[in-house]
Amino acid sequence: MFDFRPEPGTPKPETYRQLLEAAEALTAGEPDAVANMANVAALMWDFLPELNWAGFYRVIDDELVLGPFMGRPACIRIPVGQGVCGRAAGDGATQLVEDVHSFPGHIACDSTTNSELVVPVMRDGSVIAVIDLDSPARGRFDAEDAAGIEALARILAERI
Repeated sequence: MFDFRPEPGTPKPETYRQLLEAAEALTAGEPDAVANMANVAALMWDFLPELNWAGFYRVIDDELVLGPFMGRPACIRIPVGQGVCGRAAGDGATQLVEDVHSFPGHIACDSTTNSELVVPVMRDGSVIAVIDLDSPARGRFDAEDAAGIEALARILAERI
């Protein structure tokens, strides 16, 4: 039984340090990408407050295809370049959106989402997946969150 959940009130830098340590421990040596994404989605759900969705979209051809996640049912396929996730995949750049309703072309998979953080997972210079975090709170994500999830993406680059 794994119990990686941080104590309530843990400062954000320490929360991300513990999240990265837990992700490293759970994915090291495991060759199955789906198992690794599933465990990391569960970790993000447990570690990061105020989320209504945490998970992965995998790049397959010119689409993002839903991967393991925690939260409500989600869009299954997103064209690369469309919406927040598609833009992250198309540009290969983190998307930190304080208010998704003001994001041109936002795809509303869950009407309760108000802010979003999407980080591409890169391998050999190509986007292979994106990590997607949604929150019902406007402005939920900041530069510390982006840096923490970018560090997580680097760990996962060879494990998913």
